[in-house]
Amino acid sequence: MEIVRSQRKPSASHDVDVAPTLPIYRSAPALEVRLEDFELFAIDRLRVLKGISDGLSRGKKPDELEKLVTDLWKAHMRHPQTSEVVNKDIISHFVLRLVYCRTEELRKWFLSIETTLFRYRFRPESSDVQLSVLLMMLIRLAFEFQKALMAEFDLPYKAVSNAEYEGLKDKLSQVARSIGQSLPSGNYGSLSGISDRIFYKVPFEEVPELVASRRVYIQKGHAYVAMNQVVSLVVTQFRSHLSKALVLTNRKWTSIIREQEKDRLTPIVEALSTGYLGPDYSQPKEYAEISLKDINQVAKTSFPLCMRHLFEKLREDHHLKHGGRMQLGLFLKGVGLKLDDALAFWKAEFSRKVGAERFDKEYAYSIRHNYGKEGKRTDYTPYSCQKVISSTPGVGDHHGCPYRHFSEENLRAALGNMGVSNRALEDVIDKVRNRHYQLACTLTFEAVHASSCDAGINHPNQYFSESQKIMESKVNLLS
Repeated sequence: MEIVRSQRKPSASHDVDVAPTLPIYRSAPALEVRLEDFELFAIDRLRVLKGISDGLSRGKKPDELEKLVTDLWKAHMRHPQTSEVVNKDIISHFVLRLVYCRTEELRKWFLSIETTLFRYRFRPESSDVQLSVLLMMLIRLAFEFQKALMAEFDLPYKAVSNAEYEGLKDKLSQVARSIGQSLPSGNYGSLSGISDRIFYKVPFEEVPELVASRRVYIQKGHAYVAMNQVVSLVVTQFRSHLSKALVLTNRKWTSIIREQEKDRLTPIVEALSTGYLGPDYSQPKEYAEISLKDINQVAKTSFPLCMRHLFEKLREDHHLKHGGRMQLGLFLKGVGLKLDDALAFWKAEFSRKVGAERFDKEYAYSIRHNYGKEGKRTDYTPYSCQKVISSTPGVGDHHGCPYRHFSEENLRAALGNMGVSNRALEDVIDKVRNRHYQLACTLTFEAVHASSCDAGINHPNQYFSESQKIMESKVNLLS
């Protein structure tokens, strides 16, 4: 793909459904891609992948995941121009392939979630679109469409012959009944119920999930796969190809692309895997101000664990190192603590340890700087969960994500102090052990507030905002 800067003129936007085409991403397209589209398309696809990742972490059932994938795709992968919908799909995949090829951990995550996305996109494609087309084409072309489908995905398998099918019909029927299905009556390969009657004989190791769930009949090392289960064959091939492609892309990235594009694409690529995709919390919106007299109470009811821990350590030690001051200070700014109150708040604490004069000389400047009143006068943004999680606190530091950086014993104690019940606490610890730190925070929110948070917690200031909504609604109910 060649990346170019946009010369595009603004055009009227209108809703367009995603075209029913499923690319298999064999090679990067020969397209010119505008620099802003390179990033924006990737961000849109990343919203889809992160939504799927959250759904998987929450243990959603297959039918729930299928609906989630459909909703996420429709919400984020549209394009004002119908002709560009497929291009957006392909371009965004290859951009994120570049983003997530760079480490083993990134490759593993991308491979897993992209394969899940492909699986659930293939299901409606094959059932709603391709098979409906198939039934029309069968009038003239019999099984040619199925053969073309298998060839498209590089699956060199032949359909089981009528004679072989008849010999195995009883065994195939037993398998079908065991999974709550039945083989339709009629001749093998007849038009009615064709997707249930065409079977492929494949090496059993190529359909491990079907073997594990006992959805196929196995004989002499081969599994007999019905056409309506071909998704497993295709997904296995897709995953294998993508896994190899990510390794090759990593080699190209490290040897050529990273250095060649260091002033243009490299900063975008390196930022995308850790970037925050949610609302901007640099300025308070719904809750425009918190007062110093209320800050202690608000900290107990509405601060996420990371900020509550910093707040308590500040009250206890009357000091925080730079990382802690930045993490807590920008959070307080985002929830509505005005500059004058922020200076008074930090000075009241630090003066008890370093004295008022030293505070004015060494610490006041950085607080004003965070509010855009010193230096470059940049309006600094509160840290997202991803940034908090990726930090590396040292000895004596208290910033970072407790779900990642606390020992299990300390985390249990901290969660207990927040009022998390034993049952909910075990669920949180389970997510931490599996490194689902944001989901652990989401479960903590739900336990503390006795309310669901389907969107998940992605930002400490989001936690505060959602908490305040719940607190306000409770006050309104009582009044």
